[in-house]
Amino acid sequence: MHFQLRFLGAAQSVTGSRHLLEFNHTKLLIDCGLYQERDLQSRNWEDFGVEPAEVDAVLLTHAHLDHCGLLPKFVKAGFKGKVYCTEATAEIAKIVLLDAGKIQEEDAEFKRKRHKKAGYTPPRPVEALYTMQDAEAVLPIFSSLKNGQPLDIGEDCRVTFHEAGHILGASIIKIIVKLDGQTRTLLFTGDLGRVGKPILKNPAVFDEADYILLESTYGDRVHTTIEDTKEQLCDAVNKTVRAGGNLIVPSFSIERSQEVLYYLNELLMEERIPHIVTFLDSPMAVKVTEVFKKHPELYDSKMANLITQNESPFSFRGLKLVQSTRESKAINTIKGTIMVIAGSGMCTGGRIKHHLVNNISRPESTILFVGYQAAGTLGRSIVDGNPEVRVLGQTYPVKANIIKVNGFSAHADRHEMLNWLQNLKRPPRNIFIVHGEAAVAERFRDFLVEKTGWTITVPKYQDIVAVD
Repeated sequence: MHFQLRFLGAAQSVTGSRHLLEFNHTKLLIDCGLYQERDLQSRNWEDFGVEPAEVDAVLLTHAHLDHCGLLPKFVKAGFKGKVYCTEATAEIAKIVLLDAGKIQEEDAEFKRKRHKKAGYTPPRPVEALYTMQDAEAVLPIFSSLKNGQPLDIGEDCRVTFHEAGHILGASIIKIIVKLDGQTRTLLFTGDLGRVGKPILKNPAVFDEADYILLESTYGDRVHTTIEDTKEQLCDAVNKTVRAGGNLIVPSFSIERSQEVLYYLNELLMEERIPHIVTFLDSPMAVKVTEVFKKHPELYDSKMANLITQNESPFSFRGLKLVQSTRESKAINTIKGTIMVIAGSGMCTGGRIKHHLVNNISRPESTILFVGYQAAGTLGRSIVDGNPEVRVLGQTYPVKANIIKVNGFSAHADRHEMLNWLQNLKRPPRNIFIVHGEAAVAERFRDFLVEKTGWTITVPKYQDIVAVD
């Protein structure tokens, strides 16, 4: 029986999700993500570890760049199959990939200009990882399914998507494989969400599985409560208003930006913060917010009630949705306190870098981080307390107030993941800990082994594991 898993990404790292499931003559790739850690970005340029033309299908857990961002390169390299995911994931992934192609081209052009200005000739020409045209080639191969709708791949494999509670459309993928008269069930959590978070329904639970690929982004910590998160946001807004600075929020365009708006809306309705002009300065976040509006069937009951009462967090007074570059640049001429929510969430590209240039050295301003900052990213460098950072080719002293709010995380913490696992009625054959920094993944494994006594493994990059 030929049945194995190959860990081609997000093994002892947070980003670059890519897992290959092989059985008989079938190859399924679960996610095809971009590496975002600075010291691992060279892997984006390497071979995939499998010939794309040999892969029968890609199963996509969700539309974050570190899960879907290498699809254009994968298709360009010869993949001929379909990309299966939920409808909302397909809609958001199309936005994300086109935006990523544009950013790849712009970053390459910006670097070429910088080299030319400095009189530097690089050892090889600077090229984009992929282009908008490459991204456009992916769009026709998306095939969407509803949660729970079965997808049969051949005669011996059934795939279903289930609510992950992470971002709009995100799924836990369940794969049942029949081989030699035996059945094996695998769960790929992708990024596992949290119970009780706003906007989305809670993650689906399962009572049995033979193998689980479980994320571990926050496997070594416990999040603050929802109320604590709101309180921290409230304090950040009020203190920055009193100081007369700006509140700059590096935020992921998908889910996190919408969740920040949700909490702001609640604080405004409760009259706990003043009305300040709030800019959602991200064309992608604006487009994703439109996708949110199209999928009320994915909302939890509280969000559904807000929409019914015409109190949508996506249209409160003072909220400005920014599309053009000209509008974005004009923000920096405004006097008085404003709030700017802009991508990227880890400050690795996009408009947030320009807002950092204008605010990171102002003691009266606040840089508010509301998401995970991977090792090696500009965001991580700022959060870690470096006295100066390099932004857009220049070095700036960090004088702004730096705040990190972990409670916004769309990832379950160690106790929430343990609670999710405890829905299983019998121990799995193995749990593979992925999507976490090496030390975090190992601490999380030790924690789970202590609590459950189960077999739990932390695979390395490019490990091949036979499953039986």
